[in-house]
Parts: sequence; C-alpha cells; structure tokens
Amino acid sequence: MCIVLLTTAHPKYALIVIDNRDEYILRPTSKPHWWTALSDSPSTDNHEYDCRKVEVVSSRDLARPEHGTWLGMTKGGNIAVLTNYRETNTHDAAHPIAGKRSRGGMVTAWLAAHPDEPVQDFVSRMVGSGEARDIGGFSLVCGKLRKRKSDKGIEPLAIISNRAAHIDHVPWICGDRDHIYGLSNAIYLNPSEETDDLTWPKVRDGREKLKQVIEATSSEDVSEDVLVEELCKVLDSNNFPADRCIDLEEGIPLLKDSIFIPAFGGKQHQAEMEAARQRGTIKEKGPHDGASDAVTTVSRPDNQPNGFQTGLYGTQRQTIILVDWDGNATYRERALFDAHGNPIPRGSGDETFKFKIEGWEEAVDGELETRN
Repeated sequence: MCIVLLTTAHPKYALIVIDNRDEYILRPTSKPHWWTALSDSPSTDNHEYDCRKVEVVSSRDLARPEHGTWLGMTKGGNIAVLTNYRETNTHDAAHPIAGKRSRGGMVTAWLAAHPDEPVQDFVSRMVGSGEARDIGGFSLVCGKLRKRKSDKGIEPLAIISNRAAHIDHVPWICGDRDHIYGLSNAIYLNPSEETDDLTWPKVRDGREKLKQVIEATSSEDVSEDVLVEELCKVLDSNNFPADRCIDLEEGIPLLKDSIFIPAFGGKQHQAEMEAARQRGTIKEKGPHDGASDAVTTVSRPDNQPNGFQTGLYGTQRQTIILVDWDGNATYRERALFDAHGNPIPRGSGDETFKFKIEGWEEAVDGELETRN
C-alpha cells in the first residue's frame, strides 16, 4: 500500500514530496529517466491547443503496454503522484478493483498534457467526462508548480479520484504554507474530516515524522543532503511484523500500519521469487525515444491477464522531490532491489535529477481557490 507525504511547511522549500511505491518486487519497471511526450492537444470550450513536445522525468511501468507511471514531473512544472484505492467491496460495479485501462495512464495524461492547459481544465476534463471512473480505484495528486506573486506560497494541487462525481468533490491541497498532507490507499480526508477508523495509522505516523524532520532541518546551516537523509528515514519507518513469510491475504490488512513494507509473501510467492532469480534477466527497450540509455534490465514478466502478481510484495521504489523558492527542483529516486529481486544497499540504486522549473514565476493569483 503506497504512501505519499507532501508539505509546504519547510522554510527553504516551497514543496517537499516523499513517496513509497509498494508493489510486487519483480514487476518490471524502468529506471527514472527523461523522456519526451507529445501533448494530446485537448479541445475545451475555451481553448484549442497545438501539439507540443513535453520533457518528463519519471520511471515507467514495463508490465503494461501503456508504460504509465506512479509519479513524475515535467520541466514545465506539471507534477503527478498516484496511489491505488483499496477496494473492499469486490461486487461494486461502479468501483471495480481493476479497470480496462492502466491507472498509471492517469499520471502520464497530466504529465503529457499541453503546457498551456490549466490544471483546473484537466481536472474538469477527467471528472466531467467520467474518464477518471473508467479504471480501478485510485487517487491522483496533480498540479502545475507555480510560485504565487502575492504571498509566499504555490498554486494548489488537486486530488482526483474515481470517487469524484463532480469537480466540486475534488480536494485542493498545498495552496497554503505550513501544512503537511498524507495519502495512502484510501480516500483523502481533510483534517477536519478525519477519524480514527478512517485515517490509516501509517498516514498519521508519516505526517508526524515529517513534521519532526522539518523542525530539525529548518536552520540555514542544514544541507540538502542532510534533509534528504532524514526524509529517507521517514520512508524507511517500519512497523511491519517480523514474519516475512506470511501470505499476502494475511499481510494486506497490516499494510495500513507501516510506512515501509519489507518484501513478504507465502510459500508460493517465495518460490516464484527464487525462480525469477534463477531464470535471470532479459534486456528490454525502455519506453522513451529509443535512446541508448533507454535499455534497462528487468525481470522477465509472466503472462498475467489479471495484473502482475508474481513474487514477493513490498516497497519497491522510494522518491523524494524538493522544490525551492527559486523553482529549482531535485528529483531523487531510490531502487531497493536489482532486476533479479535481490536487495541492494541503500543509496546504490539512487538516481538524481536537478532542473529549473520553466514558468515557475508565471502563476496567476486568484485562479484557484485553496481548499485545505
């Protein structure tokens, strides 16, 4: 069960985002890289856009043909982070566990959107058309990173979900300073709506730990490397049981309690993991432009019509995004396993990208209402 934590409370940074991707360890996933998308040029009542090339940094899922992702940014400041929604009613036709299209395609839909498309137009397009309800359960944090002119803040981010029947049901976050937000595999709740039975322990724990990191790293003499190290400790917070051989069905209810999920699974999944290690790896082209650095080593996926469900399950990737007040972005992703499913030392699987957000100073004040 993935978790994303976001904050506008650090004095040095307009936005900090940290994320654990929980997945089957063997699910083939590219390394993070820059790739080029061609904007889909949507027509709306007010705008008609020409095609543009958009530069995106993200990893990409290689198990499904859409090559979607769970998290990414563009040089123009579009940002998107996705978490799945844990459906408990398997007979709810309006909210299927898995849909016809990939959830990751929702992320790339915003990342590949035309640079001139306002976020509220995209939100209206997804919610109003019903497109957001044609896939399995999800929540998508998305927005355009822009510094507001009138105060020290950024334009808010939307949270689209397959629960939103109307744009008025879409929460907006990060538009005010000094806030910390958390989202896992349940519906996002404003703090005023939270109750013990609806708010997952890992979300409450994550927000509190992130608050402590901010308090400890706010002074001018604390470096970015120290901040990143402390944020990694939050992502590594582990309250999962010591028994790593429990069946997935037994372990799923426990995922709500732990920010970090160590790789676990029953006898069948343990055997599948070992078989994958024995089988070795293959070379596959990564899904961007055919460039030489697109070649990535991935575990061979099985033919699985119901989704990738092979091997152990746990935290597969960790991502930290920092955006300072000058619009300088740091995108750091950590792989925790090699292509054979073997654990790798912390830090040896890190990839870091630094860039200046284009259009950072171009916010239009008053364009969005902040709803924290």
